Amino acid sequence: MKWLVLLGLVALSECIVILPLRKVKTLRETLREKNLLNNFLEERAYRLFKNDSKTAILPLRNFLDFAYVGTITIGTPPQEFRVIFDTGSANLWVPSITCDSPACKTHNTFNPQNSSSFREAGQPVIIFYGSGLIQGFIGSDTVQMGNFVSVNQSFALSLMELGYDGVPFDGILGLAFPSIGIKGAMPIFDNLWSQGAFSEPVFAFYLSKSKPEGSVVMFGGVDHRYYKGELNWIPVSQTHYWQISMNRTTMNENVVACSRGCHAFVDTGSALIYGSKEMVANIHKLMNARPEGSEYVVSCDAVNTLPPVIFNINGIDYPLPPQAYIIKIQNSCRSIFQGGTEASSRDTWILGDVFLRQYFSVFDRKNERIGLAPAV
Repeated sequence: MKWLVLLGLVALSECIVILPLRKVKTLRETLREKNLLNNFLEERAYRLFKNDSKTAILPLRNFLDFAYVGTITIGTPPQEFRVIFDTGSANLWVPSITCDSPACKTHNTFNPQNSSSFREAGQPVIIFYGSGLIQGFIGSDTVQMGNFVSVNQSFALSLMELGYDGVPFDGILGLAFPSIGIKGAMPIFDNLWSQGAFSEPVFAFYLSKSKPEGSVVMFGGVDHRYYKGELNWIPVSQTHYWQISMNRTTMNENVVACSRGCHAFVDTGSALIYGSKEMVANIHKLMNARPEGSEYVVSCDAVNTLPPVIFNINGIDYPLPPQAYIIKIQNSCRSIFQGGTEASSRDTWILGDVFLRQYFSVFDRKNERIGLAPAV
């Protein structure tokens, strides 16, 4: 998974619970002020993830311009944790109180001895992400997410963490398919589904474009007020990540990437849009973007004249306007396109939150499909 602006999560059923959202200063801004951003981005260059192995609304916080962090509780009595809700991974983990890594010293940690419902499985585990890794062991306990309660929920407790120093979340809650999760540890969505928590086994994201508040994630149903028109359904091409097939990517009617078709992961755990360096270079060339450290910059006046980048998916165009793919930081305007996926495949793209702020997204586990519609 990758990291992403402020956001709130919502799930719908017979009632809606709304918790407040609070915006925090972004890590990107802090790192840039200290001239540390380039080193940070280079150390965390995008890599595809690897793994060894009825309604709720949750508050989210801003991380690295585009992070969506919400609160869950684990244990009896409940211990609170801030987690990324990530469609790019399938595991739930939080730090253990016995974790010795520097990252654990600045985050909430789980104390099994303080929970009467905790059970230790003892299974060791290592989980790799695009941004780092954790090493620990498996346990189970009661996990509460909004008004959903998952009993006997398997999760990992980290004893060692790499890549999570300074991040404003404690752990990750994965929403991808069980096939990429830890063997024998059912993901929380599947556990809730098996316990009959959902009217429909779906969840959906609405990411606010400009407001620090108002973003939501919905579990068990869809609120139609958050999108315009009809949902366009796209079959999942591989039930590991939320992977779909994409036809092509164009600018000014020029095919700039994916000319023979390609794959794309729809990933709420990614901040930006990732492709191979070659394909991203084609896009930056048409933007007249120039490199500046680990990022590409354009004239701020270009935002008014640049064409949209259009992703054609399942025969339907999904335009991304320049106001979405160029972000202004102080007096500098920067592209959100990043390279790095060529290590896995030249034809792989990651559609992160920059894309999902434009399009309301529904993840349908039963029918193995993703629905997209213009967000309000």
